[in-house]
Amino acid sequence: MHLRLIITTLAGLAAAAPALAEPTQYPLVLENCGTTVTIDSAPQNAVALGQNSAEILLMLGLQDRMAASAFWPTKVLPELEEANAGVEILTVEQPTLEGILAREPDFVAAQLPLLLGEDSKVAKRADFDDLDIPSYLSPGICNTRDDAGDIYGSRDQLWNMDLLYQEIDELSRIFDVADRGQALIADFRQREADLRARFDADDSTFLFWFSSPSASDDAYLGGKNGASGFIADLLGGRNAITTDAEWPTVGWEGIIAADPTYIVAASLDRDRWDLDRAENKIAFLTGDPSVSQMPAVQEGRILTMNGAAMNPTIRTLYGAEELADQLAAMRAE
Repeated sequence: MHLRLIITTLAGLAAAAPALAEPTQYPLVLENCGTTVTIDSAPQNAVALGQNSAEILLMLGLQDRMAASAFWPTKVLPELEEANAGVEILTVEQPTLEGILAREPDFVAAQLPLLLGEDSKVAKRADFDDLDIPSYLSPGICNTRDDAGDIYGSRDQLWNMDLLYQEIDELSRIFDVADRGQALIADFRQREADLRARFDADDSTFLFWFSSPSASDDAYLGGKNGASGFIADLLGGRNAITTDAEWPTVGWEGIIAADPTYIVAASLDRDRWDLDRAENKIAFLTGDPSVSQMPAVQEGRILTMNGAAMNPTIRTLYGAEELADQLAAMRAE
């Protein structure tokens, strides 16, 4: 079942399967990233900090209960455009705490510690606790270690969709739409299983290039155990980058030495750096005197994917599906 169908028939699904999930009993108490969160009633004026948080709420049909969103590295999913049109976007970059509070939220959901955390320049959980505003942080980023020298940390184990399913389930229960959450999870589980069935495990390696400030700077890459590593695993391969850091920066000498089977050039809609664009990445890969000699470049094994998929989010599955189709076509030639 496609997401568009799920969105348009959520009410029907709930009616057809009343035993799928029980109504939420408030107060709802959750343990979230080491913090106890108490929800006294279903939020009516939520703010979503980060594209993933916003898109999950939109997928759950909650746009009428969203006051605003912020931090969009790429455009909203096409099937969510109409729902998202009525939700204010504070900024596609990092918002201010003042801007968030001006919307008088009764709940704040955040995708990244960059947007909600002790080291965040946007907001700390205490900022909302002091105002009795419950906050929720994506479980997918809570199991990172704080030893990578940056706010994103590193991972001991490969990320998987179970953490995303937990997030969808918990958000749906917070808003008392658990039936919708279970329908969405069932759809994603089937799509994940379908992808795994398409590819046998082999020795292929994938290098995931998110972006770079310039061609002379180190590249921001998807780390071994993050969402990029999960995508590689879904497609029967592994990440060419072996560091546990969530977002390692690697020079081109190191990338050449990694000698990936495939290079994945991420596409971002933001206007921060020229190399946010996939076409600019490809121009560099094929035009640089040294990088262009990599076997993956010489043999045309360059794939493209929406950069949002490299974050551990709902977009990860979409990115895997993008690559799966390109990979199947490339191998069929």
